[in-house]
Amino acid sequence: MAEPRRAQLKDDTDISGARVVIVEARFYDDIQDALLEGAVAELNAAGVGYDVISVPGALEIPSAVAIALDAAMKKGRSYDGAIALGCVIRGDTIHFEVVSMESARALMDMSVARSLPLGNGIVTVNDEKQAWARARVSELNKGGDAARAAVAMIRIKRRLAKP
Repeated sequence: MAEPRRAQLKDDTDISGARVVIVEARFYDDIQDALLEGAVAELNAAGVGYDVISVPGALEIPSAVAIALDAAMKKGRSYDGAIALGCVIRGDTIHFEVVSMESARALMDMSVARSLPLGNGIVTVNDEKQAWARARVSELNKGGDAARAAVAMIRIKRRLAKP
């Protein structure tokens, strides 16, 4: 298996005042707690504000992101990005494929259609051991990775929007 690489992007674009919505699927509470811990630590380190919305499972994440974006815009306080956090563990049926692929597809479609900086931290694994390895901050820290991706995309969007 290839070792993960965390490229350090050289972008110091000002993102002060940035705010994201984290939508987390609470299907596996303990794993989700670890994913959220990693994401929150990265956002705090970057000085990015956030709100957390919990949903039952990964399939509900994309619609909750869309609802949150629309509601924030109506209130005059738009989000600068979104982070999706969840865990899908393979079972005995094809439900794993449906949930993992459709949640990813919907998030990507929304990200492109809305020019939405997005960090996708929905981990898709074969078993609970793999889930923990990806969720723990002390291991692969996929929640932190998702937050770093969202922050990087917010920086790109702000930098390119400058006149």
